[in-house]
Amino acid sequence: MQIRLGYEIAIECPVETPVISLLEINPDRRGDIVRQTRVLTSPQTASTVYKDRHGNLCRRLVAPAGGIRLLYDAVVEDSGEPDRGRPGAPLTRVEDLPDDTLVYLLGSRYCETDHLSDMAWKLFGGIEGGWERVQAIVDYVHERLSFGYHYARATRSAAQAHEERVGVCRDFAHLAIALCRCMNIPARYVNGYLGDIGVPADPAPMDFSAWFEAWIDGAWYTFDARHNKPRIGRVVIARGRDATDVPLLHTFGQHRLSFFKVWTYEQEKHPARPPANGVDRTLPASVLA
Repeated sequence: MQIRLGYEIAIECPVETPVISLLEINPDRRGDIVRQTRVLTSPQTASTVYKDRHGNLCRRLVAPAGGIRLLYDAVVEDSGEPDRGRPGAPLTRVEDLPDDTLVYLLGSRYCETDHLSDMAWKLFGGIEGGWERVQAIVDYVHERLSFGYHYARATRSAAQAHEERVGVCRDFAHLAIALCRCMNIPARYVNGYLGDIGVPADPAPMDFSAWFEAWIDGAWYTFDARHNKPRIGRVVIARGRDATDVPLLHTFGQHRLSFFKVWTYEQEKHPARPPANGVDRTLPASVLA
């Protein structure tokens, strides 16, 4: 299947402001891009791309005084298969973990393992098996937190989400990650595109989403504590210890988000998707490369 995806984002800046964006499709999916635009900016602005320590592609630019608009559109080939699972996969002992997974056992800005460790061992210490232990954590977080966009708060940590019992997708991911790390299971934060493919349409979709990956018996597996079910069509943008490592936009100065639109849908089912917010987002073929 093919997935049409992209974004249009605008920020206002009172003065010239350096920006780093983490909006590029992750290197492990670049080979699936069928066609894409450049990252278009208005006003036109020079930018460079580099790879960070987690392997994500980051774009550097300087937004002019007044602000900047970013636009990207692509079609990506996807297997159409839901997230793979492996029930029964055993737990890997810490001493047997690969060196590059160990950083994902440590506490981080939004995942305070020191605050949650005792509780985690009481709740999940008796569960055998790596897969079953992670799934029990996902079930717990899914039931513990209530989802709502109006609950969004950029400073909420995993421990705070546990106490407040509310959050958005990043809070579900942070709490599940922290609990996995408390149980000596490497877990990392992931954000990317996730449209309503193979599920009923959400009346208020937000096609950028956050989930997490846990290292179980030699491989990273996808888990989603918000939805708690395998999904089709995830396209990873970035991975990190938590949301600190992978903000969609990081500005080195004041800014205000003035426009934010994301789209992700199966191409075949929307040959002529209607304009969003009255703006025609169908780009001319000459822009796709």
